[in-house]
Amino acid sequence: MADDCDVLVIGAGIVGLSTAYALTRAAPGTRVLVLEKEPGPAQHQTGRNSGVIHSGLYYRPGSFKARFAVQGAAEMVGFCAEHGLPHAVTGKIVVATERDELPRLHALAQRGRENGIPVRELGPAQITAYEPHVRGLAALHVPTTGVCDFRAVARRLAELARDAGAEVRYDAEVRVIARRPDPGPSRTPGAPGTSGVAVRTAAGDVVRARALVNCAGLHSDRVARLAGDRPGLRIVPFRGEYYELAPHAAGLVRGLVYPIPDPAFPFLGVHLTRGIDGAVHLGPNAVPALAREGYSRTSLSPRDAAAAFTYPGSWRIARRHWRYGAGELRRSFSRRAFTAAVRRLLPAVEEEDLRPAQAGVRAQAVLPDGSLVDDFRFAAGPRTIHVLNAPSPAATASLPIGREIARRVLDTL
Repeated sequence: MADDCDVLVIGAGIVGLSTAYALTRAAPGTRVLVLEKEPGPAQHQTGRNSGVIHSGLYYRPGSFKARFAVQGAAEMVGFCAEHGLPHAVTGKIVVATERDELPRLHALAQRGRENGIPVRELGPAQITAYEPHVRGLAALHVPTTGVCDFRAVARRLAELARDAGAEVRYDAEVRVIARRPDPGPSRTPGAPGTSGVAVRTAAGDVVRARALVNCAGLHSDRVARLAGDRPGLRIVPFRGEYYELAPHAAGLVRGLVYPIPDPAFPFLGVHLTRGIDGAVHLGPNAVPALAREGYSRTSLSPRDAAAAFTYPGSWRIARRHWRYGAGELRRSFSRRAFTAAVRRLLPAVEEEDLRPAQAGVRAQAVLPDGSLVDDFRFAAGPRTIHVLNAPSPAATASLPIGREIARRVLDTL
């Protein structure tokens, strides 16, 4: 039967939409269809983060994260400027508040230089020149960090992809994926007998495509298994909890202020972010979520909770990092404890200055041995490309990530 499209993209977050946009630019005339289960784009990870355009400071030199974040940060600023989207290049400071953090600060400065990022080391007086109310022993200033509205970026990518001939369908959850047999010799190396894929949505619609790209984020491992591929990992959701400074206290923070991160975790710790809307967000505090779309403490999906609790990797994380996790849980249930974490950087803040803000959920890929997948991860099957780990800084890096995925899927065609 005839194909409905050449490339079917599952997921209309910023990575899926960037992929659709990149496909229309790299191969004009390619028939691209995006299916999204929500009523609009960017409903989950893309639209529920702090809006930071990351510089690429933290990531291992040579990794996908390092290369794509450095390149993507510059491209994201240019994209926002070209399309009139709200953004600002504010710079940020990364602050050491304890003596044992100073070696890690110097190592971070070296890593930034290896990644081609301009960094400047600051003393206490120089810290207050940038942020008068922040205190620390030393800091790094990173001028290429900024903020934007990633929801607006995603909407614009959807518009551009549509203008170039792609189709984006909302309220179209994929329930079944099947590979279609090829009556003749296969042109896909390593995939004899496969001519494409067919999917069925929750509404019963069937879509046939020559190739499929899985950008399902929080559900990417499940989509890979639906396609008959083995992802070799599981998505374990972590809820990122934020507070916001009350208007009378928002003047305590001018821009972006980060602590020295723990190198054992992909989380950056509780930081201070003045967003593009002028509000100052504090967080995130990272705790296990009982639902992949669990944005509150009471959110519970029996299926998601069972998947996490029966996965060996989850228990191995807990055994290995229980002290770190206990601190995160304490800050989750105690505003006083959360305030204490903020006061390490911003001593002038008071508990009553904090207001609860929108939470997010990080789609963290975890290996069976309990290792947290640190880099972006892609996998391929017959006529399929799976994006299996793309949390922060994926929004920053979405334009080069989209081109990379487009290149891979076009190679399969």
